[in-house]
Amino acid sequence: MKKALKRLAIAIDSLFENFALIAIASMAIIVAVQVITRKLFNFVFFWSEEVTLLLMVWFSFMGIAIGFREKLHLAMDSFTKLFPKRFNQMLDKLISVCIFAFGLYLVINGWQFTVLMSESTLPATKLPNGILYLVMPITGVMICVYTFLQLIGIETIRHDNIDEEVPKS
Repeated sequence: MKKALKRLAIAIDSLFENFALIAIASMAIIVAVQVITRKLFNFVFFWSEEVTLLLMVWFSFMGIAIGFREKLHLAMDSFTKLFPKRFNQMLDKLISVCIFAFGLYLVINGWQFTVLMSESTLPATKLPNGILYLVMPITGVMICVYTFLQLIGIETIRHDNIDEEVPKS
């Protein structure tokens, strides 16, 4: 059961991760084209800034969820190392519950905000304004799923050796 659940989660997760990668690559291409056309031809595509902003927001929020999946969030263990192992295990569970609550917050309030903003449209693309905020509940669901999997003992880290520091040569 756990293996099937993990396989399903990885398949869905790969979809989100690939979307985030496509979003950042597209954003870089659009910005590069925008700079080139502005400098060389004194022309800018009317939609480029709006789409870049949309992609940046979506990539950023999905990056938050992926960061929770990879357990890249800020942790200060120099103080908690002083406590017994059992205390730290309970603290880790409490932190996971708080992260889950944050995910629920994004789902509930993000959805309300998306619905509220869907009445207006973005000026250049004429897309519903809610599309900019739809990523909030999606990120919340992703965070809740990752946290739930971590709470039941399924490891969610997909990329090993992601360090904050550059390895010394």
